[in-house]
Amino acid sequence: MARTELTMGDLTPRDHAFYGLIWAGTTLAARVDQALLRVHDLPLSWFEVMLWLNRQSEPVAASALGAKTLLSRSQVSRVVDQLQARGLVARSVSPADARSVRISLTATGRTAFAEADATRREALREAFDDRLDDADIEALETVWAKLKRA
Repeated sequence: MARTELTMGDLTPRDHAFYGLIWAGTTLAARVDQALLRVHDLPLSWFEVMLWLNRQSEPVAASALGAKTLLSRSQVSRVVDQLQARGLVARSVSPADARSVRISLTATGRTAFAEADATRREALREAFDDRLDDADIEALETVWAKLKRA
């Protein structure tokens, strides 16, 4: 039986660009997720929360993480529970509001993040870094900035 080659048909340049963004994001995220799981038993969603926490000098509210990550509020809560169970994050009571909990990376979490970040960079080296030059990266940064303003 002959194999039929699927095509996207006649897409407009805007449609092609949109689906290209979806393809690139999905493909690169899957590559990173697989590497992080294989090497560190750390899903990409956990890494994303750790990425935001790693950049903070003070503990942050879970709601702040929910606003910055690609995760829902309930997903952030579950990820924080799982990270805490592995000793990678700690919860503390907010000094401003005793009803509010703040989250930070532990020393173990910072070490685990640094190791996972090296794995992430290696996973992206061939598929991203080696294929895009500085002008490509600058163009992507311009596109992301425009899209984020919407």
